[in-house]
Amino acid sequence: MENEPQPFAGFDPAAGQPDFVSPAIEPPSKKLLAPIWHTVLIIVIMLGNSFFTARVASKVMGGSHAVSGAEKYASYITSIGLELVLLAILWVGLRINRTRIRELIGGRWNTPEDFILDFVIGFGFAVVSYFILGALSFGLGLAKPNQVEDTKKLASMLAPHSWGALVVFILLSATAGFVEELIFRGYLQQQIATFSGKMYIGVVASALVFGGGHGYEGIRRMVLIFVFGLMFSALTLWRKNLRSAMFGHAIFDCAQGILLFFITRSGLLKMH
Repeated sequence: MENEPQPFAGFDPAAGQPDFVSPAIEPPSKKLLAPIWHTVLIIVIMLGNSFFTARVASKVMGGSHAVSGAEKYASYITSIGLELVLLAILWVGLRINRTRIRELIGGRWNTPEDFILDFVIGFGFAVVSYFILGALSFGLGLAKPNQVEDTKKLASMLAPHSWGALVVFILLSATAGFVEELIFRGYLQQQIATFSGKMYIGVVASALVFGGGHGYEGIRRMVLIFVFGLMFSALTLWRKNLRSAMFGHAIFDCAQGILLFFITRSGLLKMH
């Protein structure tokens, strides 16, 4: 056929005739993890949910209405439900292109030491991230009085109000650590990198969607979350799997919930 690579003609001095050597065949380009329409669907769902939660948060923070305990339970459980729905949608898209979730994660633990190492790295990442994002928040003006007041309102809206709510919040954090790393760094980052042919495009685009998916946090915190997404990408590219990032994500979110819980119970953070 015309498009097939032609053999290279050399010369074999022993045989006294041309020596035809087949050229090395280029490995096929990496296939997409799922159809493009599936990627667009996931992004639309995430950004649509971000827009909706941003509208709800602005109404709550702009008024005097305090979020009740029942509303917080409903919010946590709804968020867990959305994470699981996104996981199911992800699984369907991967099945279409015969991609396994294990491939996105980067395999499994072979020894207990592997598990401990990923946990320790994830824990260290969460601690370092806390200080880096804290420093960046000052640069973004989040330490200004009006921004501090907004932060208090947001914190009181999200903070677990009881031990039962804290347990559900931790369950939500663990779910988000697994599902969101699977979607953002495991799926979107690789899918967009494969489609564009550039890994840095996948890294930046997935971080943008990650930040854009947290509309209820406000524009400045969405920028922080974008940077957080870049940090997660750096971790996954270094480790060549998602396991440490999943631990780090879950630990970071759990620590925030636990901190807000005890601050609220101490009376330092009043419910708005």
